[in-house]
Amino acid sequence: MVQPLQRILGIDFFVGNIECNVDKAVQGGLVVVPAAPALAKDFMQSSAYREALLSADLVITDSGFMLIAWLLRTGKWLPKNSGVAFLREFIKRDDFRNGKKLFWVMPSVEEQQRTCRWLETQGVALEETNFYVAPFYGKGTVNDMQLLAKIEAQKPDVIMIGLGGGVQERLGLFLKRNLSGRPCIFCIGAAIAFLTGGQAVIPVWVDKLFLGWFFRIIQSPKRFWRRYWNAFRLALIIWKYQEQLPPMNKSNE
Repeated sequence: MVQPLQRILGIDFFVGNIECNVDKAVQGGLVVVPAAPALAKDFMQSSAYREALLSADLVITDSGFMLIAWLLRTGKWLPKNSGVAFLREFIKRDDFRNGKKLFWVMPSVEEQQRTCRWLETQGVALEETNFYVAPFYGKGTVNDMQLLAKIEAQKPDVIMIGLGGGVQERLGLFLKRNLSGRPCIFCIGAAIAFLTGGQAVIPVWVDKLFLGWFFRIIQSPKRFWRRYWNAFRLALIIWKYQEQLPPMNKSNE
């Protein structure tokens, strides 16, 4: 069966509906949800991040800003399948509550506790052993042998990585290449925080209108305005290269 893909900047984005995205993800492999700021900066400067995106088994069209830039440049309308929408669809499924062994990689103990409480409201009871608080990962290739050993011992079906964009994808690629099995490795970023209350909840209608980035700026301008201002260069990159893989900028790695 031909996969519904659209190549943007050398990356093959899956453009099926959200249900098809989840169906494909649970088959196993690395799932990434690149945001505009990471595409504008890390993809152009970090060879390790670029390699992770190009090696992913499923790339979701999460960035509303990217899709708007693509529409203006090519006239092609692509569906927006955000990480939040993916997570909402995933938790509807019975295998999320029954049978699927879950493992979560979180940025802090506070986020772990918040996520654990929220999962309980969804009928999913997990132990502390189902979580791992990640250390600080520097630039370049990620190697976390402690995490690898813990996952190998538990053999989860689904690994949720809730770290920052540009970092979690590199960790996901490390796991994909070194785990003996083939679990679903889903780089969810802040998606879970929108559901648990860690960040302001994005209404469904805002998500569908490709305005999640704008909503985040309105909710917390000091935190996000500079990040998304810098992301505007992505429009220029898409305008110039479209489907082609752009050359790397000088990297600090």
